Amino acid sequence: MKLLSVNFIFFFVIGFFGESVLCQENSQGLNMGLGGLSRLSKAKSRSISPENFTGEKGKAGMSTDGPAKDAARDLGQGWKVSPFIRVKPGTAITLAEISGPGAIQHIWMTPTGHWRYSIIRFYWDGESTPSVEAPVGDFFASGWGGYAQLSSLPVCVNPGSAFNCYWEMPFRKSCKVTFENIDEKEMTLYYQIDYTLTEIPNDAAYFHAQFRRVNPLPYKEVYTIVDGVKGWGHYVGTYLAWGVNNTGWWGEGEIKFYMDGDKEFPTICGTGTEDYFCGSYNFDVKGKYQEFNTPYSGLHQVIRPDGLYESQQRFGLYRWHIMDPVRFESDLKITIQALGWRSGSRYLPLQDDISSVAFWYQKEPHAPFPKLPAKDYLEVR
Repeated sequence: MKLLSVNFIFFFVIGFFGESVLCQENSQGLNMGLGGLSRLSKAKSRSISPENFTGEKGKAGMSTDGPAKDAARDLGQGWKVSPFIRVKPGTAITLAEISGPGAIQHIWMTPTGHWRYSIIRFYWDGESTPSVEAPVGDFFASGWGGYAQLSSLPVCVNPGSAFNCYWEMPFRKSCKVTFENIDEKEMTLYYQIDYTLTEIPNDAAYFHAQFRRVNPLPYKEVYTIVDGVKGWGHYVGTYLAWGVNNTGWWGEGEIKFYMDGDKEFPTICGTGTEDYFCGSYNFDVKGKYQEFNTPYSGLHQVIRPDGLYESQQRFGLYRWHIMDPVRFESDLKITIQALGWRSGSRYLPLQDDISSVAFWYQKEPHAPFPKLPAKDYLEVR
């Protein structure tokens, strides 16, 4: 009887979250959670990859001249002839160009090379400036260029370099995804973009993501995660790659959300960096930083000094506002302080290396993004 009760609670929670929290599937086939998985839809499933560059129905796996044609020479067409592409240095390619209405539902990719030197951009409905622009590693919460396992609802990083995102990205007229290699070396890219062709509800907003970096943060200045957002929308996530340039604890700083005309003081003010990322007391467990992964927040990467060349502590943190999106009607700005401790139990403003990606949904048009830093200012070593 006890086992039956536990199972009942488990399936009730799964059903509730699938139906209400992960968004019940609507008639357009969007936002399918477990609670709506049985519901039928007229939405059409499509996928773009090197085996089907256009996503066209019944046209996948037809290549006879792909980069793996020698490996498939005894087997021929249909036998993994074109599983990847090569991106030449200093070039940008179009990964996907889709006519809508529809929505991207999942992206998987495994880029080689320096992840800060590959820039991913998304354009909705023919816009001239991207709504998403970020180094590919940072977009997938991997800003330090090395593998760190991450298991969350919208972003997963799986062995050995598998980037996955499940952010829903609706569009009404068109979608364009580009990938730029700013490195001096050719890179290899396996990728798959899974999407649906369907009608989009009037109240569905467009997905945005913006990268920033400051190294070092000037003394007594705050780090700006995002600024200049204009329009109606809601903020859904933060990724931070935080490199410490000082000894001691580095996360006393407060995060602040300025919205809808806030000036000197914000509407939302956190109580500490680890608090915002849903941890506590320095992420300290028995005298060491404790990595953790949860559906909505985590400290999934801790790079510890090795006593030689790996001299600095570095951290990767994420906070997804899926259960608690931050709503704004006209404008949004988010900052976070970098604070440690100095003598006399006083706060020490830190001068750290901080990079971020801000994620939000809003109605278009969006305000232009700040110019992406040049290659030398993106680099991490």
